[in-house]
Amino acid sequence: MAITTATIAAELEAASKVGDPKADELVSDLIDHKEIDGVNALFRTIGTIKPGMDTSGLPQRLAAFLQEAAAPPPDWSDADVKAAESFFAHHHGEVSMLQGTVGLIGTYLSPTGAFTLRSTGRLGGVDGPGRRLSQSSRLFLDMGNKNVMRDGTLAANVTKVRLVHASVRQLHKKSGEWDYAKWGEPVSQKYTTGAACVFSTQILQAMDRLGIDVSKDDAKGFMCAWHYVNHYLGTPDKWLLPKDPELVKAVWNQERDKEWSKTDDGVFMTKQAVDFYRKFYPPGAHDAFIAMVRHALSDKYADMAGLPKSVLGAAAGPLSAGSGLVSGVGGGMLGGTAQKATGVNPYKEIIGIASKGFNEVQKFALTHDQDDQPQMHQELGDSR
Repeated sequence: MAITTATIAAELEAASKVGDPKADELVSDLIDHKEIDGVNALFRTIGTIKPGMDTSGLPQRLAAFLQEAAAPPPDWSDADVKAAESFFAHHHGEVSMLQGTVGLIGTYLSPTGAFTLRSTGRLGGVDGPGRRLSQSSRLFLDMGNKNVMRDGTLAANVTKVRLVHASVRQLHKKSGEWDYAKWGEPVSQKYTTGAACVFSTQILQAMDRLGIDVSKDDAKGFMCAWHYVNHYLGTPDKWLLPKDPELVKAVWNQERDKEWSKTDDGVFMTKQAVDFYRKFYPPGAHDAFIAMVRHALSDKYADMAGLPKSVLGAAAGPLSAGSGLVSGVGGGMLGGTAQKATGVNPYKEIIGIASKGFNEVQKFALTHDQDDQPQMHQELGDSR
């Protein structure tokens, strides 16, 4: 049967009730035997997974899981890898920044996603933004590194995230407090593929809004990369994100307003993120940065997220309006002085400066009292 927007949409309700049985079984057993901390420590030693790898040093049931999880998507090809590598060769820095801002905030617009994150201990607590960004940054940065789709590095990091998702599902199940009738399965297959849409087609739309030219071949490559990631997150083949960017965009445009809405949880999470970014950008540069994120999301969705409005706004007009805020920043995290505006895109200069500054945000998140390895939870915290 051909994949269409109608056939994909028809599967969403079923996907909202499905977790990841193999990962869930493994993690449930690890939680019951209080082995989560030990496996988290092992995560630091597992740098790659691929078919035929040596797993003799791992607990047998974890080794068996990783051996099976190492299989690539059934329709994966070297052409897909080359297409993905081409995209990142052209757009790695800016797309990593957009995934860490527009993408993460987009996931907070899912009521289920925002509620799940806020209710899951450290990921939703006071140190939440840094921890979420540290673990996400490892994925976003690795996606664009050379050979990560060939040597098993990206597969390993995504598989760890898969097990983190399973720990969230199992802890909510064991708590007896999750409202399955209202929320469906925690971190369901619907949510997983929806998040992949946010980090892929929503980012391509953000790039278009910001005036970043992405060729059709590169757009296909980016979608191939997220098809690959979606597979290693444990999504069954029938619900995998297609490699066709136009099809995914059509589905996302059709379903987004059914899935996104303003909630107290989403606004709370967004405010946490904005406050976290503020630590790294001087006041004027922070205003320009948030204006860029607002425009990338569009006012409609930025308002849903509770993103503050800025003097720059989407109708910033001449680039000099933004240049005046970011030019005098001097040394600092953003480094240097913005050049005088000459273009018609009021965000082009901000994108370049923001991408460089966001490298510092990611570096901090990955190194300053944070763990850049995905970490499962032994118990739920309460940040509410």
